[in-house]
Amino acid sequence: MSRIAFKPVAIPGGVEVSLAGQSVSVKGKVGQLNMNLHDSVTVTQNENELIFNARDEKTAVAMIGTMRALVQNMIKGVSEGFEKKLKLIGVGYRAAVQGKKVNLSLGFSHPVEYEIPDGITVEAPSQTDLVIKGADKQKVGQVAAEIRFFRPPEPYKGKGIRYDDEHVKLKEAKKK
Repeated sequence: MSRIAFKPVAIPGGVEVSLAGQSVSVKGKVGQLNMNLHDSVTVTQNENELIFNARDEKTAVAMIGTMRALVQNMIKGVSEGFEKKLKLIGVGYRAAVQGKKVNLSLGFSHPVEYEIPDGITVEAPSQTDLVIKGADKQKVGQVAAEIRFFRPPEPYKGKGIRYDDEHVKLKEAKKK
């Protein structure tokens, strides 16, 4: 059984945490995030750390680790931020950021436009690279997954949109 749920979460300098009942608000240089905690988990703040405790329920022990991890991700997100990198691999595959939209040319008969949600920034350092940044880890991952969904990597040539650290194992073609 993991005991990481009972370790305190450190609050770095420049990050403000406010607790109001079951609501946690975290504010930092990258942004501000809010979350409601599960009813079976309580949080107390001592100077520069948050301590999580479970109420006397069976489900509380299971939820305390989850709530601690979510709050720790919020603190990291508002202080440093999260980022995902995508690569477009294929002849003619291109990406361009225009305002709050990402224009993708992915070999279809039409260009694909993706609307960037609030709290997320997308950069295109080159025509075949995309960098997605934001304070909310879940939102950054969701945006990356939605963009990747337009053209996931195919197993024979490896063409498509893939994460920067993703390795696609190629299949062998049919032999005569």
